[in-house]
Amino acid sequence: MNQQLVESNPKVMKGKPVIAGTRITVESLLEKLAAGETEEQLLKAYPRLTHGAIAAALAFAATALHADVVYPTTVDV
Repeated sequence: MNQQLVESNPKVMKGKPVIAGTRITVESLLEKLAAGETEEQLLKAYPRLTHGAIAAALAFAATALHADVVYPTTVDV
């Protein structure tokens, strides 16, 4: 998995991690997947998005959560 597909630049989306060369944030992809959208729906909605980019976004998020930080939250599923 190539995490170079995810980049962060203070001049793009206020520095949020995005798919390289786009303004598609990792956060928005995760929210859409969590809401039940499929990979196929995302690929259709965002023509510049690729399977590899979605996989890189998920890997980036997983790596970010490895930090020793407690995230107090309640999530309804």
